Amino acid sequence: MAFPKLTNDLILRAARGESVEQVPVWVMRQAGRYLQEFQDVRAQHDFFTICRTPELACEVTLQPIKKFSLDAAIIFSDILVVPQALGMTVEMIQGKGPHFPTPLNSPTDVKSLKYPVDVNKELNYVFSAISLTRHRLEGKVPLIGFCGAPWTLMSYMIEGGGSPTLSKAKAWLYQHQQASHELLQIISDVCVDFLVGQVQAGAQVSHYCSC
Repeated sequence: MAFPKLTNDLILRAARGESVEQVPVWVMRQAGRYLQEFQDVRAQHDFFTICRTPELACEVTLQPIKKFSLDAAIIFSDILVVPQALGMTVEMIQGKGPHFPTPLNSPTDVKSLKYPVDVNKELNYVFSAISLTRHRLEGKVPLIGFCGAPWTLMSYMIEGGGSPTLSKAKAWLYQHQQASHELLQIISDVCVDFLVGQVQAGAQVSHYCSC
């Protein structure tokens, strides 16, 4: 897939460990949410609708780039698209954050997950958003893709949302050791395929998000 020629490779050189003239700067998608431009889009669309609509995801990805002099863009998405691809329902509740109406309560619940996952089908909207954004960036800066780390995703899937202690997820590790290994492997397999797909779609840097 051909993309516009890159004119600012500062973050790529830094990522390779090369000496750079300055520290590269970019705005994480969470930080970009304070922008009025994002709030205007969010007022019209559900959070995951933005994630699942390449044109909208591209638009909000570019907002910080248009407003500031940055060295990279990061695709607008969410780490919890992976549990969604596994068949779990995830809601983004205003003022509260992510919520799983039906979290994993016991090892038998793991059997209800849709696995294996065809990421080209279930997460193609992310890949489409990445390819579209690469073109819309016109080579100004590189595009960063990302994925949640397996333990982070497992914790959300068990806790049912954010948790300061991760007490339920930690209990799983002790009480259900074999099931924990199996669940982490399932999540890891999807994450690997997801990250590979992002690179194939045009992501130039991959970021692993952990707790």
